[in-house]
Amino acid sequence: MESLKILVVDDESRMRKLVKDFLTKKGFTVIEAGDGEEAVDKFFEVKDIALIILDVMMPKMDGWQVCREIRQYSKVPIIMLTAKSDEKDELQGFDLGVDEYITKPFSPKILVARVEAILRRSNVLAADDTMEAGGIELNKAAHEVLIDGKSVELSYKEFELLAYFMSNQGVALSRERILNNVWNYDYFGDARTIDTHVKKLRNKLGAKGEYIKTIWGMGYKFEVDQ
Repeated sequence: MESLKILVVDDESRMRKLVKDFLTKKGFTVIEAGDGEEAVDKFFEVKDIALIILDVMMPKMDGWQVCREIRQYSKVPIIMLTAKSDEKDELQGFDLGVDEYITKPFSPKILVARVEAILRRSNVLAADDTMEAGGIELNKAAHEVLIDGKSVELSYKEFELLAYFMSNQGVALSRERILNNVWNYDYFGDARTIDTHVKKLRNKLGAKGEYIKTIWGMGYKFEVDQ
């Protein structure tokens, strides 16, 4: 299969190189741009870019402007990189159609994991049948979960919920987003049903249940402690 193309946009060459090295190791082709204007030019010049990693603060044209420009023509997945964590910025990003939002400094491994998760969600990257995180192993084909090698019995929805969490490691997920992806859009019940399922799932995962972190007023995040 032809290597997927990722456009990495950052005015710091050191940051571009760091991201490029990790993505290249995973088999992606990386196209670089050092400012917003170059990013827009490269996007329209190079065909079939699968995803954009975009810094917010840049000369000539900032990340928001680049996002607005590209969103007029394309729904390509976009990950925004920012030096500060600001709720207003994040909300603006999601309004513009940003898929993920990552605050610097970040772990390149987490960035790559998010890239792969987004590409799986958009069906660009084939979903793996097996996922592993912090001693939890989930096999979609066998519908089986192992914790430190021991089998754990989960209901169908608990299994789907865990699979969704594991494929979105480190991502803050709203209850609405979880409902739409795990229960699908045809579910009209209370979003609090998620809280009930999360509680049961945490209990069944034992000590590993701590990986599912509550984000008050929003939802949940699955994160394996380093």
